Amino acid sequence: MSDVILSDGTVTLSPLRADDVGPHLAGEDDLLVRWLSGAPSTREGAEEYFRHCREQWATAGPLRAFGIRTAGGPDGGPVLAGTIDVRFSAAGLDPGQVNVAYGLYPAWRGRGLATRAVLLLLPYVAREGGREAVIKVDPGNPASAAVARRAGFTPAGRAHDPDGSLYDRYVRDPHATG
Repeated sequence: MSDVILSDGTVTLSPLRADDVGPHLAGEDDLLVRWLSGAPSTREGAEEYFRHCREQWATAGPLRAFGIRTAGGPDGGPVLAGTIDVRFSAAGLDPGQVNVAYGLYPAWRGRGLATRAVLLLLPYVAREGGREAVIKVDPGNPASAAVARRAGFTPAGRAHDPDGSLYDRYVRDPHATG
């Protein structure tokens, strides 16, 4: 399963690798910490998380984490611009619902890459049995809400995480086109 590669010619999604830890640490900023992880990554913690992600791929676990890659490396090759993952099982999801979460490093924001990544991920979600994709957005994060809307998700109300955090829900049928 870890050989899944999704691409539209501009953005390529491929499973996170051990050599992505350094670029991830270099790209992480206060906004990624605030909206995604809740705490700055350490090298040890990032290595453990990326190892967990690879194990999830190897065992067909509920987490499928991808690196968002695009041209721009020093040699013109692909560079890690952020991450996107899908969880096929998580608190607050009904059977068939999947959670989609994404984040870009600062140098790559504002270019439409997150929207492209979400759109690339949806057919994969559908092939893997997802019936409804859910994006949870902190009400204070309008950029993430804009990505959800541009990717065809519709608002579906507000809810609370088990920790009490309030978020807006956006949903979309991953089988739908357009």
